[in-house]
Amino acid sequence: MFELTEEQRLVQETARRFAEEDIAPTLREEESKHEFRADRVTRMGELGFFACVLPEELGGNGMGFLESVLMAEQIARVSASWRVQFNMQNLGPALAVARYGSDAQKEKYIPGWISGEKLGFFAMTEPSAGSDVSSMKTYATDGGDHWALHGSKTWISNAHVGDAGLLYAYTDKEKKHKGISAFIIEPKNLEGCTATAIDTKLGLHCSPTGEFVFDGAKIPKDALLGEEGDGFKICMWQLNNTRINCAAGALGVAGGALELSINYANERIQFGKPISRHQMIQAQIADMVVEHEAARLLVYRAAWLKDQNRPNQYETSVAKLAASEAAVHAANECMKIFGSYGYSTEYPAERFYRDAKSLQIVEGTSNVQKMIISSVACGFAPNR
Repeated sequence: MFELTEEQRLVQETARRFAEEDIAPTLREEESKHEFRADRVTRMGELGFFACVLPEELGGNGMGFLESVLMAEQIARVSASWRVQFNMQNLGPALAVARYGSDAQKEKYIPGWISGEKLGFFAMTEPSAGSDVSSMKTYATDGGDHWALHGSKTWISNAHVGDAGLLYAYTDKEKKHKGISAFIIEPKNLEGCTATAIDTKLGLHCSPTGEFVFDGAKIPKDALLGEEGDGFKICMWQLNNTRINCAAGALGVAGGALELSINYANERIQFGKPISRHQMIQAQIADMVVEHEAARLLVYRAAWLKDQNRPNQYETSVAKLAASEAAVHAANECMKIFGSYGYSTEYPAERFYRDAKSLQIVEGTSNVQKMIISSVACGFAPNR
């Protein structure tokens, strides 16, 4: 039987308590204002939320992917918006720089991302490049003592609030995906870079999203992460790491919607008894429970494989697909169980419903996960 260690249960409880005591009390007001609080990111950093999987010499806490998943799940159970910061600070830029960066880059950037004092991001998506990363148009030209950036990125979490993060751009279009390179940029200090907010989002109202426009913005030559042309390799490796945290977020949303549904069903009286005593409601809750429990085991297994340094791309995609679909279904059922009240912004049901949809899109859509899963299952591609 699979069981968490005492340390892992403590990690889980710490995140649960933080979500309920620091996030939940003001969440409704913050959601209505689309408010992002950088001070909360710093508090999350102080608790070690962003130090998992990183070497201790770089500020890591000795914990792995599974611990990160446990924390992210508990945060998302209360707010999917605040789960996003695990990827923006830790499993996105910090982990990529820890693996591919120079000693100078590691020393300069990783401590700020871990502590939450410097807000991170990673910029891949463009208006015409989403799932097909290699169709990006943003490019960097070699100016001798600098790189000059041209193009745009959109739907980038933390774009307009970020201090330092990763940017993917072509340095040699002729080489196709092998001509993509990765850079570390500091947009607030970058002339020729414009960052603006995207406010027209269905959900994740407390997670800032924006776009970048680069008009010849000059970055130093040492902003290159890894070698020139390594960008696609770094990007795919990074996505396989951030993807597991999205799966954890979906697990949290599904669990939050399930818990909310059960509590309401036990309290709501119709036809002389709690609606949880009616078979149709019981059937809905039973389906939600089964999907949530199955997704949890898949997500934990994928995280465990990562911590064992074993091939896991297949298992990570299975987990992300299962968890995100379970989250959407759970949120939808929660809305139906709440009836008219589910349609009201006074209750969390509608927020779970709105936030859940993002999890079928970010870090590879459900269709992309199916492509990865089927390619490995049918023998077209190895499990990396």
